[in-house]
Amino acid sequence: MSKKKEKVNQEAPEIEKEAKTEENPLEEKIAEMEEKLKSAEEKASSVKNDYHRLYAEFDTFRRRTAEEKLELVKSASSDTIKGLLPVLDDCEIALAQLEKSTDSDAAKEGTLLIYNKLKAYLKTRGLETIDAKGKEFDTEFHEAVTMFPAPDESLKGKVIDVVQNGYTLYGKVIRYAKVIVGA
Repeated sequence: MSKKKEKVNQEAPEIEKEAKTEENPLEEKIAEMEEKLKSAEEKASSVKNDYHRLYAEFDTFRRRTAEEKLELVKSASSDTIKGLLPVLDDCEIALAQLEKSTDSDAAKEGTLLIYNKLKAYLKTRGLETIDAKGKEFDTEFHEAVTMFPAPDESLKGKVIDVVQNGYTLYGKVIRYAKVIVGA
């Protein structure tokens, strides 16, 4: 039996070699396929990332152009409203003069009606008057025309009088209020 065992022991490594050579092409194919799969997954991931970046850039572009279009419309209306501000000032002056005179109540009422309609229309378009009288002087909204000695200590650094009203359009100053500041 020992001869048979020896023969089997001698043949066993040869059979293992044959089996390994038969398995090697399969293992090589599997390794090759796994490598191709890994490569394809990496490429798919890269393409997906590129797609997400491109989509985000397009979304940003779309949002930015919409904002620019809205800003363009606002600035176009800003020029028109700036042109109407002197008319609004003239109405205020006319009302002040008519209040002093005793001539015609009809003229006062007519001028007041025109003034109120114009002011209401401009307000619907985003125009707001800057409230300045009695407020702290703020260079963001006020332009100091002159400084006047304050009648009492509490008015120092505050707006004593408004020479010309200031206005904001959609929160942006289009004309600063010209004011007299207490010193």
